[in-house]
Amino acid sequence: MAAPVSNGQRLELHVDSLAYGGNGVARHDGFVVFVRRALPGDTVLARITKVKRGFAEAVAEEVLTPGPDRVEAPCRHFGLCGGCRFQDYAYERQLESKAAQVRDALVRLGGFTDPPLEPIVPAVSQLRYRNKLEYSCTRTADGPALGFHRAGRWDEVLPIEECLLTTELGNAIRDTVQAWAREEKLEAYDQGTQTGYLRHLVVREGRNTGQVLVQLVTATGKKFEQGYLVEVLRRFPEVRSIHWAINDTPAEVTNLPTTLLWGEEAIEEEILGLRFRVRPNAFLQTNTEMAETLFGLAREFAGLTGGETVYDLYCGTGTIGLALAPQALTVWGVEISEESVACAIENAEVNGITNIAFFAGNVSLALEELLERSGPPDVVVVDPPRAGLAGKALRRMARLGAQRIVYVSCNPTTLASDLKVLRDDFGYELVRCRPVDMFPHTPHIESVNLLERRADFVAP
Repeated sequence: MAAPVSNGQRLELHVDSLAYGGNGVARHDGFVVFVRRALPGDTVLARITKVKRGFAEAVAEEVLTPGPDRVEAPCRHFGLCGGCRFQDYAYERQLESKAAQVRDALVRLGGFTDPPLEPIVPAVSQLRYRNKLEYSCTRTADGPALGFHRAGRWDEVLPIEECLLTTELGNAIRDTVQAWAREEKLEAYDQGTQTGYLRHLVVREGRNTGQVLVQLVTATGKKFEQGYLVEVLRRFPEVRSIHWAINDTPAEVTNLPTTLLWGEEAIEEEILGLRFRVRPNAFLQTNTEMAETLFGLAREFAGLTGGETVYDLYCGTGTIGLALAPQALTVWGVEISEESVACAIENAEVNGITNIAFFAGNVSLALEELLERSGPPDVVVVDPPRAGLAGKALRRMARLGAQRIVYVSCNPTTLASDLKVLRDDFGYELVRCRPVDMFPHTPHIESVNLLERRADFVAP
């Protein structure tokens, strides 16, 4: 049966809900259409961009009648860079939508008929909450400019005058580097032609320490005046670390080996009374305020009494494991990134925590060796990437037989499928699920989940 819509067709559609990922959901002759830039309650003129079996995708070109929860977006660049897609959606409705997405995934994909969903934790700050931003460089009539990729475009960068995700300090540092690049007459890199020199700027802030790390990424070729860049950035007393990286590939990446131009190798952040070393490529939750909430919930869900062996899988720089260590017998962290593990070991030393150890390795492959070394865990804490747990890692983790698993998720879809396997194949029941809004005005939602193993479970 042919779809009732076709590519390029323009339709008047009424949006009734939001799908996971943030697109509005509308229906045309019973056919589902996912509409980008449309909010629940809107009536929009939308252009069909893609037709698939059972549904279509569209983009709203005009809001004919705004829904009741549309608000004025505060950002002057709103709708252009795509970073804060829901600044025009009332925050209370954002929270409801995100909680509904978690519930829907657990019910529809996980088969949990009545999931133990607790009230969503709202963000402390709806704006200026990010501690890290990565800017791309582009060419303008005034010289190189720093900004973000235009929504949906890999080859076009939008110059930014002010970003409401970072602090005034972060904006000032970006503007200062931009002015320096123009004074130095540096040429911005062009992704289309793969020519030019200046590629990216990364600014990382220790929100609770006031320390800032700046990383410049260039192509090979012309060398800039390093001393002058250092002089310009040292005008900010908060800047403690200045790094430079070279990217000689077409890939748009900043996770590269760096050269320290000035200052300390790393800055520090403080979370839950602990100090964490932050190097250029080390992972740290980008919302410091809500990271404290997230780690606190993980500690609460773990329910430690002082005698437990804890595995911290995908441990990053050791943030969650270090928060748990004072209440555990031992904690063992595994992470594939060697730089993150180096930071984790430093973090343990900085905080004087001696009952924790970290290892670099693939989680799926490292569990057998870890089991031989440490013995079986009482509690497993896992914080995987958006893709969730790979099949082998999931099953090998489950076979450890821990009484409790604390699963920190940034993707309801992969969370639900992983929890289904843990329930059906390994006897783990979902006891608590608490969504946490780490990223206001985006479709992303985190959650902390507690699973307990049924005593009567017999493996099939």
